[in-house]
Amino acid sequence: MEKALSGIKVFDASQGIAGPHATFLLALHGADVMKIEPLEGDWGRVLGRKVGEETIHYLAFNSGKRSIALDLKSKGGREAALKLAAQADIFIESYRPGVIGRLGLGYEEVRRINPDIIYASVSGYGQKGPNTAAPATDALIQAYSGMMKMNHADDGRPHRNGMIVIDGLTGLYAYQAISTALIKRLRFGGGAYLDISLAQAAAAFQAAKIMEFVDTGGRTTPLYVPAGMYETADDYVVINGMRPNHFAAVCKAVDCEALAQDPRWPTPNDRLKYTKEINEKLREAFKRFATTDVIARLRDADVMVEGVKTYGDWLEDPHATESEFYHWVETKGFGRMPIATVPGAPECPSGIAPHIGEHTREILADAGFDADWIDTQIKSGAFAESQHDSQPVPVS
Repeated sequence: MEKALSGIKVFDASQGIAGPHATFLLALHGADVMKIEPLEGDWGRVLGRKVGEETIHYLAFNSGKRSIALDLKSKGGREAALKLAAQADIFIESYRPGVIGRLGLGYEEVRRINPDIIYASVSGYGQKGPNTAAPATDALIQAYSGMMKMNHADDGRPHRNGMIVIDGLTGLYAYQAISTALIKRLRFGGGAYLDISLAQAAAAFQAAKIMEFVDTGGRTTPLYVPAGMYETADDYVVINGMRPNHFAAVCKAVDCEALAQDPRWPTPNDRLKYTKEINEKLREAFKRFATTDVIARLRDADVMVEGVKTYGDWLEDPHATESEFYHWVETKGFGRMPIATVPGAPECPSGIAPHIGEHTREILADAGFDADWIDTQIKSGAFAESQHDSQPVPVS
């Protein structure tokens, strides 16, 4: 069967994670994503340990694309970029606001040659406002957006999520915005300009917590008690006591039934007022039980509970393997790696990302440039091409 986005051409001038994540999803659903890289390559290629031309984060968000490496400041590079943009359905860039315009590829310039273009700009703080020109990283936006203080540790210190979570979310929001704009164009005609920022993605993701902050006067409160992570005798568990009968069931399971009978908290709302005191007593009780024991007790009582796993535990989990939450794939630089399945996607990602300029000659030829012009431009240094070949080698 044809994939939903088969035949859709994407001019992908984004780097890092947020923009590449969006275009990775477009590619996964069949779009022809032309990764427009500078001669030295996407800076996402240097995030973390590097093997050859790639890192784990580059590999994770760039499989299924074709790479063309060019100098956008050169005459030949600009000529090719404009021709590719004119033929594209979607244009995405992640330069700091104003930079892409100075390179002659801003929205107005591209719209003049391609009126129906869907054009997305991905940036840290968006295209307007006092912070527009400020540099941004995932960690900076976690700090800026209130996420670190909301997600504080037990001692109240702000806590950073260890994943590059805001970039990942921004990629998802960008993908849905681009896909929706594409559907609108197919139904009603016309292009679109999309201003996608890490800062706004962080706010959208935390919408309920921001409203809760206003409602509680700035207090961070749980949705119900008991809930959250509790230390056991040998590890940790997470429980969810959202139903009215769960409190008594949890207390019974960890042998502290008197706690459930305290007259100060007869209802779920009352328990929210005494969260700290209740949790202190429950934490003492949980430490008396081994993880497997407390999980069995709570599941017997129909309380939602799960052990806190490592990635290694998850990879060996029977449900994860039987449900095909991931596949093992042989990658170019990192060998055999588990590649997570994307929900709703027609297939598992290949795990194979392109070398710098691997498809330069192919993309230029597809755009209508002849072989002599291509040779001349490559020799001049306006373009680069790789001699490597990326072919997926699925293992399981």
